[in-house]
Amino acid sequence: MLLTRRLLDRGDRVAATLRRPEVLDDLKAEHGDRLWVRGLDVTDTDRVREVVDAAFTELGAIDVVVNNASYAVFAAVEEATDAQIRQVIDTNLVGSISVIRAALPHLRAQGRGRILQISTAGGQAAFPNFGYHHAAKWGVEGFCETTAAEIAPLGIDLTIVEPGAAPTGFGSALATAPIMPEYDAGPAGDVRRAIASGAMPLVNDPDKIAAALVDLVDSGRTPLRLPLGPDCYREVRNSLLARLAEHESHRDTALSVALDRYADLVAAEYA
Repeated sequence: MLLTRRLLDRGDRVAATLRRPEVLDDLKAEHGDRLWVRGLDVTDTDRVREVVDAAFTELGAIDVVVNNASYAVFAAVEEATDAQIRQVIDTNLVGSISVIRAALPHLRAQGRGRILQISTAGGQAAFPNFGYHHAAKWGVEGFCETTAAEIAPLGIDLTIVEPGAAPTGFGSALATAPIMPEYDAGPAGDVRRAIASGAMPLVNDPDKIAAALVDLVDSGRTPLRLPLGPDCYREVRNSLLARLAEHESHRDTALSVALDRYADLVAAEYA
């Protein structure tokens, strides 16, 4: 909503899709034809193609696609239900992929365009109770790395945006599951209690996040990833450093399994 309003207020045209299109009624009344709105559940692949095709056809061209569907379940991995797991994967992973795939033929025809895939710090770091969120977000980020490399020669850029925690109302929409005492006594319970006590505050300003996205596009910069928020910067940095340290600790074991006929090549590469 904040990004949509910011773009409309500066005179841009916006095609907005969301599960509950009525929440944009006031903006639609204020901005008229500059706001194109359709209802969309990204888990309906046929509907995704239909709506994306209509947006490009009716607006003539779209410069930037912002892909931001999200659903999460806050539960230890054994606590979540099968239906909750499927909803997370279908929305965050398959839904995101479907939107990008639907947009690419149009962006290729234009010979230009940008995709901003909204992820989170949870696309590179992991925390108890968010296992299925991470499964989807890590999958999305891997998909986007591959896609970015494939579409760059076509004049299309893709950036993975990783906002930190912000008071957007997302937390109140988290699905939960019955707590198992076996997990409540461990890290999953510790995280639950920390969040409930306010020890893990939502430190980022949603309006500043929206402004940063606009500034990114206006600047012409095309990073593969953009962390937003001190919490995101800290958690992703810590995760990357820890993973690199562990990776390096396995160097000798990793190199030891090469075929003997490649031993000299391996030795030369890692001398």
